[in-house]
Amino acid sequence: MSNIKYILGHFADPDDLMHGIDKLQEGNVTIYDVFTPMPIHGIEDKLGIKRSRLGRVAFGFGLTGTITAISMIYYMLVYDWPMNIGGKPHFAFPDFVPIMFELTVLFCAFGMVGTYFFVNHLAPGRAPRVMDLRATNDRFVVAIDARENPYHDKIDNILKEAGAVEVKHNERKYVSYE
Repeated sequence: MSNIKYILGHFADPDDLMHGIDKLQEGNVTIYDVFTPMPIHGIEDKLGIKRSRLGRVAFGFGLTGTITAISMIYYMLVYDWPMNIGGKPHFAFPDFVPIMFELTVLFCAFGMVGTYFFVNHLAPGRAPRVMDLRATNDRFVVAIDARENPYHDKIDNILKEAGAVEVKHNERKYVSYE
């Protein structure tokens, strides 16, 4: 078995990329991932990528912030140190809406930043994981897992016929910037 892990098809134009994806799917070639320097409308549907769950994750972080704010306010002003301020009740809900809003936004923002770093493996000190250095600069790259698709010559021909300007066989999983 060869050392090749990924076959990379470089395209110079997004229309050629979309045509190449169609040709690969017609040839029953499974696509590992696609890297582009700009968003391309409709590529998620073409690749069968499901809708992101980030909205639900953000809602969860925001809900956690709101519950934390309510719990802290209740504990501090009702349970631990109740004070009579101007005859108001101890838990005057309208007065605490700004605090709850701010903690909701704070938890959501920090939670989403943490989620971004976790999902993209961007811990400090780690080399970035990229297939090819030009993948997000000036080229549109289709990455095909060579182990799942054993007919490399067939894949090379499909990519070249679809308009790929370059076809590379990547032996390492990722290229570092060093």
